[in-house]
Amino acid sequence: MEKTIYKNEEGRLKILGHYENYLKSFEFEIERVQVNTSFGETHLLVVGPETGKPLFIFQGGNCINPMTLSWFKPLFDQYRIYAPDTIGHPGHSVQNRISGKDDSFARWTTELMDYFKIERCAFLGPSFGAGIILRLAAFIPNRIECAILVSPAGLKLGSKVEMVKDILIPMLMYRNTSSEKYLEKITNNMSANSMEEIDKLIIGDIFRYVKLEQEMPKLTTKKELQHYHSPTLVIAGEQDIFFPEKEVKKKAEEVIPNLTVFQSFNMGHFPSEDHLTRINNVIRKFLGDYY
Repeated sequence: MEKTIYKNEEGRLKILGHYENYLKSFEFEIERVQVNTSFGETHLLVVGPETGKPLFIFQGGNCINPMTLSWFKPLFDQYRIYAPDTIGHPGHSVQNRISGKDDSFARWTTELMDYFKIERCAFLGPSFGAGIILRLAAFIPNRIECAILVSPAGLKLGSKVEMVKDILIPMLMYRNTSSEKYLEKITNNMSANSMEEIDKLIIGDIFRYVKLEQEMPKLTTKKELQHYHSPTLVIAGEQDIFFPEKEVKKKAEEVIPNLTVFQSFNMGHFPSEDHLTRINNVIRKFLGDYY
């Protein structure tokens, strides 16, 4: 029997309503594909010219795929983008969670790539999505042409004390009281005071209605990446409470064999519109040079 990550049916419908509304805001035609994998049914959003080079984009954790995908709209006109709803996270894929500690994400991604007849391609992921890419680098390095990790999980965590104080305690207070002041505190701490109102609403409903995934993809070791040599771009935020730039840079330089470009911005975990413009410029240049 399939598990559910939602606390009730009302919450599930509300989150999926946000998903559909986000899709309607795109000015591009989005194709929706269901792929039956050994881990369960996986829903993907496919966008971009059919002749474009393939680019897989993994969503952020405990988020909805269109929200994360919207960050990278400047890539839509050039690349054929495949964006799966991560299994076990809000969206239209099955809700059974799979482990970020072993090769499960690599096997799941392999099945998706094989379905679309993609032997090797570029990968892009923010946060949890970047952690997934590091699992691919550990287990299927030959399938990665190049990789872009934005505010990445899977390298180094920030201060647990700060996360408890600035995220966990306000989250518990928000769940108990539904007071907007606690949601505001959380979203401001996540985004360095730059989160869009629509995203605040969605994050609030996810906190209210979803049993959050609390297990991040495991922290990557140097030994795991000894066979991974693809060009890699890492982008980090100096005010990121989850994965702060100083910690991420030190660990990335230590474990990623071909850390081609490291770029930092004075941003939180959720980038502002201005930072997204600059991030996409860096990504386009990197893909132009290495893909």
